[in-house]
Amino acid sequence: MQLDLSGRHALVCGASQGIGRACAIELALLGANVTVLARRAEVLAEVVGSLPRTDGAQHHDLLVADAGDTGSLRERVEALVAAAPVHILVNNSGGPPPGSILDATPPQFLDAFGQHLLANHTLAQVVIPGMRDAGWGRIVNIISTSVKEPLSGIGVSNTTRGAVASWAKTLAGELAPLGITVNNVLPGSTHTPRIEQIVRVRAQKSGRSEVEVAREMAAEIPMGRFADPAETAAAVAFLASPAASYITGTSLPVDGGRMRSL
Repeated sequence: MQLDLSGRHALVCGASQGIGRACAIELALLGANVTVLARRAEVLAEVVGSLPRTDGAQHHDLLVADAGDTGSLRERVEALVAAAPVHILVNNSGGPPPGSILDATPPQFLDAFGQHLLANHTLAQVVIPGMRDAGWGRIVNIISTSVKEPLSGIGVSNTTRGAVASWAKTLAGELAPLGITVNNVLPGSTHTPRIEQIVRVRAQKSGRSEVEVAREMAAEIPMGRFADPAETAAAVAFLASPAASYITGTSLPVDGGRMRSL
Protein backbone atom coordinates (compact mmCIF):
# COMPACT_ATOMS: atom_id res chain seq x y z
CA MET A 1 0.00 0.00 0.00
CA GLN A 2 1.36 3.40 -1.00
CA LEU A 3 1.14 5.72 1.98
CA ASP A 4 4.28 7.83 1.54
CA LEU A 5 3.64 11.58 1.48
CA SER A 6 7.25 12.72 1.18
CA GLY A 7 7.47 16.03 -0.66
CA ARG A 8 3.80 16.83 -0.18
CA HIS A 9 2.73 19.93 1.74
CA ALA A 10 -0.21 19.53 4.13
CA LEU A 11 -2.18 22.37 5.70
CA VAL A 12 -3.99 21.19 8.83
CA CYS A 13 -6.57 23.53 10.34
CA GLY A 14 -7.53 23.58 14.00
CA ALA A 15 -4.24 21.85 14.73
CA SER A 16 -3.57 23.22 18.20
CA GLN A 17 -5.31 20.32 19.95
CA GLY A 18 -7.51 17.27 19.61
CA ILE A 19 -8.16 15.68 16.24
CA GLY A 20 -6.43 18.47 14.30
CA ARG A 21 -3.19 18.03 16.19
CA ALA A 22 -3.41 14.26 15.82
CA CYS A 23 -3.84 14.69 12.05
CA ALA A 24 -0.72 16.83 11.86
CA ILE A 25 1.24 14.09 13.63
CA GLU A 26 -0.04 11.29 11.38
CA LEU A 27 0.66 13.23 8.18
CA ALA A 28 4.14 14.08 9.40
CA LEU A 29 4.77 10.40 10.13
CA LEU A 30 3.94 9.67 6.48
CA GLY A 31 6.59 12.18 5.40
CA ALA A 32 4.53 15.28 4.62
CA ASN A 33 5.72 18.80 5.29
CA VAL A 34 3.02 20.05 7.64
CA THR A 35 1.78 23.59 8.26
CA VAL A 36 -0.48 23.82 11.29
CA LEU A 37 -3.13 26.54 11.43
CA ALA A 38 -4.97 27.89 14.46
CA ARG A 39 -5.37 31.14 16.40
CA ARG A 40 -2.74 30.82 19.15
CA ALA A 41 0.86 31.23 18.02
CA GLU A 42 2.44 29.96 21.23
CA VAL A 43 0.46 26.72 21.14
CA LEU A 44 1.19 26.19 17.45
CA ALA A 45 4.90 26.69 18.08
CA GLU A 46 4.79 23.88 20.62
CA VAL A 47 2.91 21.66 18.16
CA VAL A 48 5.45 22.30 15.40
CA GLY A 49 8.28 21.43 17.76
CA SER A 50 6.64 18.13 18.63
CA LEU A 51 5.91 16.95 15.08
CA PRO A 52 7.97 13.97 13.89
CA ARG A 53 10.49 14.29 11.08
CA THR A 54 11.21 11.25 8.97
CA ASP A 55 14.27 12.77 7.29
CA GLY A 56 16.40 15.90 7.26
CA ALA A 57 14.51 17.46 4.35
CA GLN A 58 11.16 17.44 6.10
CA HIS A 59 9.99 20.87 7.27
CA HIS A 60 7.07 21.93 9.46
CA ASP A 61 5.67 25.41 10.03
CA LEU A 62 2.77 27.31 11.55
CA LEU A 63 0.22 29.81 10.34
CA VAL A 64 -1.76 31.94 12.78
CA ALA A 65 -5.27 32.61 11.47
CA ASP A 66 -8.89 32.70 12.58
CA ALA A 67 -11.36 30.61 10.58
CA GLY A 68 -14.09 33.04 11.58
CA ASP A 69 -12.40 35.89 9.68
CA THR A 70 -12.44 34.64 6.09
CA GLY A 71 -10.92 37.82 4.67
CA SER A 72 -7.80 37.59 6.80
CA LEU A 73 -7.76 33.81 6.38
CA ARG A 74 -7.66 34.15 2.60
CA GLU A 75 -4.82 36.67 2.70
CA ARG A 76 -2.65 34.57 4.99
CA VAL A 77 -3.16 31.33 3.11
CA GLU A 78 -2.54 33.07 -0.22
CA ALA A 79 0.85 34.15 1.13
CA LEU A 80 1.51 30.59 2.26
CA VAL A 81 0.73 28.94 -1.09
CA ALA A 82 2.74 31.57 -2.96
CA ALA A 83 5.80 30.21 -1.17
CA ALA A 84 4.79 26.54 -0.94
CA PRO A 85 1.72 25.17 -2.75
CA VAL A 86 -0.54 23.02 -0.60
CA HIS A 87 -1.22 19.46 -1.77
CA ILE A 88 -3.28 18.29 1.23
CA LEU A 89 -5.92 20.39 3.00
CA VAL A 90 -7.46 19.17 6.24
CA ASN A 91 -10.47 21.31 7.10
CA ASN A 92 -11.13 21.13 10.82
CA SER A 93 -12.70 23.55 13.27
CA GLY A 94 -14.29 23.40 16.70
CA GLY A 95 -18.04 22.93 16.81
CA PRO A 96 -20.67 25.54 17.71
CA PRO A 97 -21.88 25.67 21.33
CA PRO A 98 -24.38 22.92 22.22
CA GLY A 99 -28.02 23.86 22.52
CA SER A 100 -31.56 23.39 21.26
CA ILE A 101 -32.11 24.34 17.64
CA LEU A 102 -35.32 26.14 18.61
CA ASP A 103 -33.37 28.43 20.93
CA ALA A 104 -30.64 29.17 18.38
CA THR A 105 -30.35 32.75 17.13
CA PRO A 106 -29.64 33.85 13.56
CA PRO A 107 -26.19 35.17 14.58
CA GLN A 108 -25.32 31.73 15.98
CA PHE A 109 -26.15 30.12 12.64
CA LEU A 110 -24.23 32.78 10.73
CA ASP A 111 -21.17 32.42 12.96
CA ALA A 112 -21.20 28.64 12.53
CA PHE A 113 -21.61 28.81 8.76
CA GLY A 114 -18.78 31.32 8.58
CA GLN A 115 -16.40 29.25 10.68
CA HIS A 116 -17.14 26.00 8.89
CA LEU A 117 -18.67 26.21 5.42
CA LEU A 118 -17.31 29.61 4.37
CA ALA A 119 -13.87 29.01 5.86
CA ASN A 120 -13.64 25.63 4.13
CA HIS A 121 -14.72 27.19 0.84
CA THR A 122 -12.24 30.04 1.19
CA LEU A 123 -9.37 27.65 1.87
CA ALA A 124 -10.36 25.41 -1.03
CA GLN A 125 -10.43 28.33 -3.45
CA VAL A 126 -6.93 29.34 -2.41
CA VAL A 127 -5.24 25.92 -2.44
CA ILE A 128 -6.93 24.21 -5.40
CA PRO A 129 -5.00 26.09 -8.13
CA GLY A 130 -1.75 24.61 -6.80
CA MET A 131 -3.31 21.15 -6.62
CA ARG A 132 -4.54 21.53 -10.19
CA ASP A 133 -1.07 22.50 -11.37
CA ALA A 134 0.38 19.44 -9.63
CA GLY A 135 -2.33 17.15 -10.99
CA TRP A 136 -2.75 15.82 -7.45
CA GLY A 137 -4.58 16.97 -4.35
CA ARG A 138 -6.44 15.86 -1.28
CA ILE A 139 -9.12 17.73 0.67
CA VAL A 140 -10.35 16.03 3.83
CA ASN A 141 -13.08 17.63 5.90
CA ILE A 142 -13.48 16.59 9.51
CA ILE A 143 -17.19 16.89 10.20
CA SER A 144 -19.35 14.66 12.44
CA THR A 145 -21.57 11.59 12.36
CA SER A 146 -24.42 14.07 12.77
CA VAL A 147 -24.46 14.50 8.97
CA LYS A 148 -25.86 10.95 8.84
CA GLU A 149 -27.84 10.92 12.09
CA PRO A 150 -28.50 14.35 13.66
CA LEU A 151 -27.71 14.38 17.36
CA SER A 152 -29.89 15.90 20.05
CA GLY A 153 -28.68 19.01 21.82
CA ILE A 154 -26.41 20.35 19.05
CA GLY A 155 -28.90 21.88 16.63
CA VAL A 156 -26.66 24.53 15.07
CA SER A 157 -23.85 22.02 14.63
CA ASN A 158 -26.15 19.47 12.94
CA THR A 159 -27.35 22.10 10.48
CA THR A 160 -23.91 23.44 9.67
CA ARG A 161 -22.22 20.05 9.33
CA GLY A 162 -24.89 18.90 6.91
CA ALA A 163 -24.21 21.90 4.71
CA VAL A 164 -20.48 21.15 4.70
CA ALA A 165 -21.13 17.54 3.65
CA SER A 166 -23.30 18.68 0.74
CA TRP A 167 -20.69 21.25 -0.30
CA ALA A 168 -17.97 18.60 -0.21
CA LYS A 169 -19.94 16.12 -2.30
CA THR A 170 -20.56 18.77 -4.96
CA LEU A 171 -16.92 19.85 -4.95
CA ALA A 172 -15.73 16.24 -5.25
CA GLY A 173 -17.60 15.84 -8.53
CA GLU A 174 -16.10 19.01 -9.96
CA LEU A 175 -12.51 18.20 -8.97
CA ALA A 176 -12.36 14.47 -9.73
CA PRO A 177 -11.15 14.94 -13.35
CA LEU A 178 -8.24 17.01 -12.02
CA GLY A 179 -6.80 14.28 -9.79
CA ILE A 180 -8.07 16.01 -6.65
CA THR A 181 -10.15 14.04 -4.16
CA VAL A 182 -12.56 15.45 -1.59
CA ASN A 183 -13.72 13.31 1.32
CA ASN A 184 -15.19 13.68 4.79
CA VAL A 185 -14.28 11.94 8.01
CA LEU A 186 -17.14 11.70 10.49
CA PRO A 187 -15.85 11.33 14.05
CA GLY A 188 -18.07 9.95 16.75
CA SER A 189 -17.49 10.68 20.42
CA THR A 190 -13.77 11.36 20.76
CA HIS A 191 -11.59 12.36 23.70
CA THR A 192 -11.32 16.08 22.87
CA PRO A 193 -12.27 19.38 24.53
CA ARG A 194 -15.42 19.30 22.38
CA ILE A 195 -16.74 16.08 23.93
CA GLU A 196 -15.87 17.42 27.38
CA GLN A 197 -18.06 20.45 26.63
CA ILE A 198 -20.96 18.29 25.47
CA VAL A 199 -20.70 16.04 28.53
CA ARG A 200 -20.58 19.07 30.83
CA VAL A 201 -23.69 20.66 29.29
CA ARG A 202 -25.66 17.41 29.45
CA ALA A 203 -24.64 16.90 33.07
CA GLN A 204 -25.75 20.41 34.01
CA LYS A 205 -29.12 20.00 32.31
CA SER A 206 -29.82 16.56 33.78
CA GLY A 207 -28.43 17.13 37.27
CA ARG A 208 -26.20 14.08 36.95
CA SER A 209 -22.45 13.89 37.26
CA GLU A 210 -20.20 14.21 34.24
CA VAL A 211 -18.89 10.71 34.92
CA GLU A 212 -22.41 9.31 34.72
CA VAL A 213 -23.15 11.15 31.48
CA ALA A 214 -19.89 10.05 29.86
CA ARG A 215 -20.51 6.45 30.92
CA GLU A 216 -24.01 6.56 29.44
CA MET A 217 -22.71 7.98 26.15
CA ALA A 218 -19.99 5.33 25.93
CA ALA A 219 -22.57 2.60 26.54
CA GLU A 220 -24.32 3.62 23.30
CA ILE A 221 -21.16 2.75 21.36
CA PRO A 222 -20.66 -0.93 20.46
CA MET A 223 -16.96 -0.59 21.28
CA GLY A 224 -17.94 0.77 24.68
CA ARG A 225 -15.55 3.72 24.70
CA PHE A 226 -14.75 7.09 23.18
CA ALA A 227 -12.19 7.27 20.38
CA ASP A 228 -8.66 8.50 20.76
CA PRO A 229 -7.94 11.43 18.40
CA ALA A 230 -5.18 9.37 16.76
CA GLU A 231 -7.75 6.82 15.62
CA THR A 232 -9.65 9.48 13.72
CA ALA A 233 -6.42 10.97 12.39
CA ALA A 234 -5.41 7.59 10.95
CA ALA A 235 -8.49 7.68 8.71
CA VAL A 236 -7.65 11.21 7.61
CA ALA A 237 -4.06 10.23 6.81
CA PHE A 238 -5.24 7.27 4.72
CA LEU A 239 -7.60 9.45 2.67
CA ALA A 240 -4.74 11.90 2.13
CA SER A 241 -2.39 9.18 0.90
CA PRO A 242 -1.74 7.82 -2.61
CA ALA A 243 -3.51 4.63 -1.54
CA ALA A 244 -6.86 6.46 -1.54
CA SER A 245 -6.51 7.77 -5.10
CA TYR A 246 -9.85 6.31 -6.28
CA ILE A 247 -11.89 7.38 -3.25
CA THR A 248 -13.72 10.68 -3.52
CA GLY A 249 -17.05 12.13 -2.44
CA THR A 250 -17.32 9.77 0.52
CA SER A 251 -18.14 10.32 4.19
CA LEU A 252 -16.27 7.85 6.40
CA PRO A 253 -17.61 7.34 9.94
CA VAL A 254 -15.03 6.73 12.67
CA ASP A 255 -17.46 6.12 15.50
CA GLY A 256 -16.86 2.69 17.02
CA GLY A 257 -20.03 1.40 15.35
CA ARG A 258 -22.41 3.81 17.08
CA MET A 259 -24.40 4.83 14.01
CA ARG A 260 -27.29 2.51 13.22
CA SER A 261 -27.69 3.56 9.59
CA LEU A 262 -26.21 1.57 6.71
